[in-house]
Amino acid sequence: MAPRLRALTRRTLTLLTLSTATAGAGYLYLNSGPAYPQTTHESRRPPPPWSPPPRSAMIDALKRSADPKRGEDDDSQFDILVVGGGATGAGVAVDAASRGLRVALVEREDFASGTSSKSTKLVHGGVRYLQKAVFELDYEQYKLVREALRERRVFLQTAPYLSHMLPIMLPIYKYWQVPYYWSGCKLYDLLAGKENMETSYLMSKGKALEQFPMLKSDGLVGAVVYYDGQHNDSRMNLALILTAIKAGATATNYCGVTSLRKDPTTGLITGARVKDYIAGGEFDVKAKVIINATGPYTDSLLSLSTPTHKPIVRASSGVHIALPSYYAPTGMGLLDPATSDGRVVFFLPWEGGVIAGTTDDPYDMRAHIKPQEKKDAYLSGDDILPRESEIQWVIDEVRGYLSGDIKVRRGDVLSAWSGLRPLISSGAAGGTEGLVRSHVVKVDEGGMVTIAGGKWTTYRAMAEEAVDEAIEVCPGLKAKAQKCQTQELKLVGSEGWDRNMFIGLIQRYGLHPEVARHLSSSYGSQAWTLLSSTTQTAALDPHRPLSTPHPFTHSEITYALTHEYAQKPLDVLLRRTRLGFVDARAALSALPEVVRVMGDTLGWDMRQRAEEARRAEEVLRGMGAGGRVEVGTPSSGEGWLRIGELQRRVCALFGCSALLRPFSGAATYPRALFEPGEIEVLREVFGQYARVSGGSGSGSDSEPGFGVQEQMRMPVSMIREAVRSVAGLGYAYDGVRESDFRYILREAGLSDLPEGEGRVRDVDFEEFVEVRTCFISHSVFALLIRAVSCSCSCSHKP
Repeated sequence: MAPRLRALTRRTLTLLTLSTATAGAGYLYLNSGPAYPQTTHESRRPPPPWSPPPRSAMIDALKRSADPKRGEDDDSQFDILVVGGGATGAGVAVDAASRGLRVALVEREDFASGTSSKSTKLVHGGVRYLQKAVFELDYEQYKLVREALRERRVFLQTAPYLSHMLPIMLPIYKYWQVPYYWSGCKLYDLLAGKENMETSYLMSKGKALEQFPMLKSDGLVGAVVYYDGQHNDSRMNLALILTAIKAGATATNYCGVTSLRKDPTTGLITGARVKDYIAGGEFDVKAKVIINATGPYTDSLLSLSTPTHKPIVRASSGVHIALPSYYAPTGMGLLDPATSDGRVVFFLPWEGGVIAGTTDDPYDMRAHIKPQEKKDAYLSGDDILPRESEIQWVIDEVRGYLSGDIKVRRGDVLSAWSGLRPLISSGAAGGTEGLVRSHVVKVDEGGMVTIAGGKWTTYRAMAEEAVDEAIEVCPGLKAKAQKCQTQELKLVGSEGWDRNMFIGLIQRYGLHPEVARHLSSSYGSQAWTLLSSTTQTAALDPHRPLSTPHPFTHSEITYALTHEYAQKPLDVLLRRTRLGFVDARAALSALPEVVRVMGDTLGWDMRQRAEEARRAEEVLRGMGAGGRVEVGTPSSGEGWLRIGELQRRVCALFGCSALLRPFSGAATYPRALFEPGEIEVLREVFGQYARVSGGSGSGSDSEPGFGVQEQMRMPVSMIREAVRSVAGLGYAYDGVRESDFRYILREAGLSDLPEGEGRVRDVDFEEFVEVRTCFISHSVFALLIRAVSCSCSCSHKP
């Protein structure tokens, strides 16, 4: 008996030891994700300043490449010409330039003006793609997830100031879903392997509500939390462009390819005809290889090379909305894994607010073509605006996962945008949600390399593959090109940055902590250059906000012009700062000041200033801003306290944070726009149309005092007349059509159906006020929709 017991004990100890070792090794393996940069003394001091060459120098370099006086063998000819300045094109430029090749990049609009600034802001493998891979036995989806998870770690290490880990919660409302979602997230962790960030975990109902108090509690069983990455997409795109320039590339925005040049004997492409949309004029650019990285416009450039080519890209529209920050906690995202139509919706904190999305609907690129008399084929990427039905779909899905006492209104939408995904066509008709987000690299008969498809997370791998293919197309580049460097390459702004750098900015420049954090996380170590390049006076603080309460500052306007190639107001408001995506109304209020600074710096006359303001206003209103702008209006930031340089340094030295510039955390949204005395007027009008509810003990003739009003209710059928009465007392209401009125009632959770069969269709005073807030926010929106519709119909008239 004793020997058997000893053997059993030894066997048990051996199994326990092996199990513990395996579990420990697995834990370390799954949690060996990207480390944060080490805190160093360098991060507390400005790094050596670096400024990119001006745009005019870039244009001169492009023109020199085709100068006949220099001859065919002159080194001014480019090895690679990249067409497209989005994520993929910028990634290609970084890859090729870091290998030692001579690279040029041209972008018809602004860098990241299309898809690359309108993403979900996630750096992820894709849990829903993994679900499809498992249940549909789709190997292509599996390969996409594996590649994206591998690239996710590189992405976060490439520009750590622009990207970070984000826990995302999957709420569970059925017990059988607990093992289903838990095993799916564990498989997601295992596929990431050593590139995993943090391991996923289960969360009880109480803990889930503690972490995400806005979550719907009815029927909640628990939650699973997994980790993915998040980034600032347009600033990441710009960091890639600046890194390519620093490595020797020539990159220019607002330069579009109008035609391709071919060798008449071989038929191979030798360059392109380029139009400068800022300075005007056209010129040739010579290059040994052209790489087509134009995203949704891939087929347009392919048609210039091969007119008979068959389209390879299907565009898909993805709509997102921005909501106030109080709709989600700052450190936790939410994933709705099963929407009403089978898609998924993300609900994520970002840049001080919350973004929700996305839709996935086919987009007809033919609807994006200008009339035939226009020389340029396509409209601007800023012209792609969301439809109201798409916005409403996202709102409805968000409502389904939030607590019942939280009413998500259309007026809460601070901004909305639509981006086009360049998906690889399967050749079949129908929806786009089933298309794999993989990429393709192909070479046409003229020798042009095309890279299409993919997603933000895999931009680096796509770029590497495209440059490898370009080197194969032009054998002369093999001896010149080095191996790919981008797995270890740090982007501009990463060197000398760590998470505590913002403290050094506060102590040196006396910034408010929110402003310092924003500059650190948006510009990295280049924030030192931004701050040192502005002039501080006792009368004017260059770091005052563009629009309170957001931390974007006036100094960023000038920096965008001198260091980041901004040419138009939307470049500043949408892509250098993210104000237009966070809050379109705030961007609209900042627009006059942006136009003034840009006009003074770039030498615009009054006519051009008015035109640039009109164009920017049109887009911002389409994103949900409303209102009108006058070009000489004072900026909303004029009320900020201005502190002289000496005072600011003394405050920073002695830690007098109370004396630093104030930073208000209060925002005004459309739902809160009640004029002085309007609540009292609403009470009076409500009393005129309301009736005493049953059991109140009061007759209908009672004087409507406050105590009685709590027991009085107004029929829904009387709300129209009551609203007109309020307007008659001097409170402005824009006209609302019958269809708009029914929409407003639906927004308020009411119905305009007649009473009967036990239904009571009436509202109390607080519900009447809720309906009134919907009128406030919807009246401007309704007029905007009609104006846009009218504008669109007029623009298509012959």
